[in-house]
Amino acid sequence: MSDRPSSPSPGRRSVLRGSLAVPAALAVPTALGGALGGAAPAFARSGRPSAQWGVQAGDVSAHSGLVWVRSDRPARMIVETSATESFRNAKRWHGPLLGPRTDFTGTTRLRGLPSGEQIHYRVLLADPDDPRRTGKPVTGTFRTVSHRRRKDVRFLWSGDIAGQGWGINPELGGWRVYEEMRRRNPDFFLCSGDNIYADAPIQASVTLPDGRVWKNLTTPEKSKVAETLAEYRGNFRYNLLDENVRRFNAQVPSIVQWDDHEVRNNWYPGQILDDARYTEKDVDVLAARSLRAFSEYYPISTLSGQRPGDRDGRVYRVLRHGPLLDVFVLDMRTYRNANSPNRQPDDTVGILGAEQLAWLKRELSRSRAVWKVIASDLPLGLVVADGSKNFEAVAQGDPGAPLGRELQIAELLRHIKHRRITGTVWLTADVHYTSAQHYDPSRAAFKDFAPFWEFVSGPLAAGGFPAVKLDGTFGPDQTFVKAPDRPNTSPAETPPYYGEVDIDGDSGEMTVRLRQQGGDVLFTKVLQPGRVGQSSRAGR
Repeated sequence: MSDRPSSPSPGRRSVLRGSLAVPAALAVPTALGGALGGAAPAFARSGRPSAQWGVQAGDVSAHSGLVWVRSDRPARMIVETSATESFRNAKRWHGPLLGPRTDFTGTTRLRGLPSGEQIHYRVLLADPDDPRRTGKPVTGTFRTVSHRRRKDVRFLWSGDIAGQGWGINPELGGWRVYEEMRRRNPDFFLCSGDNIYADAPIQASVTLPDGRVWKNLTTPEKSKVAETLAEYRGNFRYNLLDENVRRFNAQVPSIVQWDDHEVRNNWYPGQILDDARYTEKDVDVLAARSLRAFSEYYPISTLSGQRPGDRDGRVYRVLRHGPLLDVFVLDMRTYRNANSPNRQPDDTVGILGAEQLAWLKRELSRSRAVWKVIASDLPLGLVVADGSKNFEAVAQGDPGAPLGRELQIAELLRHIKHRRITGTVWLTADVHYTSAQHYDPSRAAFKDFAPFWEFVSGPLAAGGFPAVKLDGTFGPDQTFVKAPDRPNTSPAETPPYYGEVDIDGDSGEMTVRLRQQGGDVLFTKVLQPGRVGQSSRAGR
């Protein structure tokens, strides 16, 4: 498969410059106490509305996509799209009125776009009382999904951002991994969860084991654990202080899911906290506030346009990327049962909940894509503990027949085999290292499934952690792992990890590469379309 250009064409480069027209004060710590870094913009200001936090696109399909922006004051969102960066013959889309109810954020759904084309867009913010008064346009670009079978697909995935106290370090150029990923020119980025660490305050400086000092940008909302809606909003807004992130967002559309740290470490519905840092002990209250802020700060098709409290809003969804790829985005957090020793012999709730499991089985059966990526916010066979007795993910370390949450996964894997659903690949993050596991019934206690691969990447900007043990229930063989030998190594010691997937339009081959910042490819696996039970041999 021929490699695509590693950076945008000159035309796209000039479009992106518009997205970075941000005052220097936005990224300077001394300015963070002002209106730009505060919980909400001021209502009375001179001048015109401004979109200084950049733009994002998300959940792009063949003929539609979502565009996001945040204003510095009440404004009407307007989006213009064109086939060229000159914006000749531009089409105009009238979006929502941005105000305090959504923290001055808004998303506009673009429909009727041409398939397989580069879309240039610009966002204008208009004075609600005088539509002729608009701020400086902020520009971005994305590719719509192609209907053509021979159109190559490339995407990246990772997760775990601003965790364990490791924030944006201006002395190191901020989160430079985003610029490296942007230059890989992917069709989209899949964020596998932990977009924020609402439970991990960021201090101005941290002394490393070798005596060096790591320095962070700080904000009031990141100085304590998030509890209020304003504090959750501030956590999501923190990431946008990084210029690399804003530039990346303007070029690469996202598919975003969430996990635990968007709310609090290892949370589950109904949990009551025993944590002195929190005045609000009811996790369900915290989760509702976080989900509202999450829906305000990311363009997500199943959340966009939902009113706070609507029952229909959900994170799990399927994104169809033409004949070659469907992406099934899971939510292993909202519908799970309580963390426990996870050895119950009967479990209908599991980690997905009954409704989401039925949806996943139904949508996998309907899929006609060559590859079916299951975007999981937690790994399957890696033993992720929650304290000394309970477990956080699927596995619990017992290599025998499925128990607890493993029962639900066994039901899903059995369904995939019996319905002859080919091309399933699992992608995840969460554990703060990178690895590749091949699952095979010949090694497993549970044997009624077809072999498959699971790939792990991350963190993007958080602490690194040692590898955890494998659970033998589904027969994993870990063909590659790279992890630090002690917990919470800084990004200065353990480089950020991200994964890259290329699907060749001619052969249908999927090539998975595990990468680290700096461009090094740590591991490569080539998968053949329409096959199951592929061997665990791979290259580096």
